[in-house]
Amino acid sequence: MARVALDRAVERSCRAGRGCCVASRIDRSLLSRLWFAQTERKHDSVEMLKGFGSGRVLEVVESFEGNAYRAVYTVKFEGYVYVLHCFQKKSKRGRKTPMLDVTLIESRLKLAGTDYKKRTEGK
Repeated sequence: MARVALDRAVERSCRAGRGCCVASRIDRSLLSRLWFAQTERKHDSVEMLKGFGSGRVLEVVESFEGNAYRAVYTVKFEGYVYVLHCFQKKSKRGRKTPMLDVTLIESRLKLAGTDYKKRTEGK
């Protein structure tokens, strides 16, 4: 079973209720989909996040009371699932992910790579 590594900034944001899915129903729904990733399976509602190539960066999309929520994670690193970002989508351009969020996801993906190297060094 893969380990879930939650970026500390995402974790703090979730605990504070900022930039994350604050409704408990949404939290449970997203967590259940991440559980699929942890058990090395893919839930039907999970989609590849465009612009990240190989299909190793995925997003869970959930709607609740007319709002769209997303959790973005990667399965790029063997044995680990890194949750990169959780947010309420507020894009004015349909389904397109706002550039600020894409930039944040890119930087956290790089940090995940660094963390993975530290965790697996010497194994």
